[in-house]
Amino acid sequence: MVCLGNICRSPMADGLLRAKVERDGLDVEVDSAGTSGYHIGEAPDPRMRATAKSMGINIDSLSSRQFVQEDYDRFDVIYAMDESNRDNMFRLARNEEDKQKVKLILNEIYPGENMSVPDPYYGGDQGFVDVFNMLDEATTKIISDLKS
Repeated sequence: MVCLGNICRSPMADGLLRAKVERDGLDVEVDSAGTSGYHIGEAPDPRMRATAKSMGINIDSLSSRQFVQEDYDRFDVIYAMDESNRDNMFRLARNEEDKQKVKLILNEIYPGENMSVPDPYYGGDQGFVDVFNMLDEATTKIISDLKS
């Protein structure tokens, strides 16, 4: 799961998918990162942590890290929260095989529409709830696909 700073969208997606993987006993590694290094080592945004907690998901233990080229070796699928971050990840890709691993997460529920998960950082509390709901739906679809 990858966004810009790895403090709002990607840790929420990470926490949601991680909780569903654990609930269903799946053998899947889940992680998140940011394309920028602005927040390395920081916990997720307090507003995102509060939103997650209010919905039964705990992301308090996550900390920001930067997306690195080696992530292409570590993961089979890498979900970008928007086209800008996808394009930043493409710049680190070594080849077409790396690029094929990168998907826009909302294409899971809106195939081919290339919709972005909006960054709630500069908005109000409802933006965090909206992002939670989008990512909850997308991660539910990912789990469904993993189980089929």
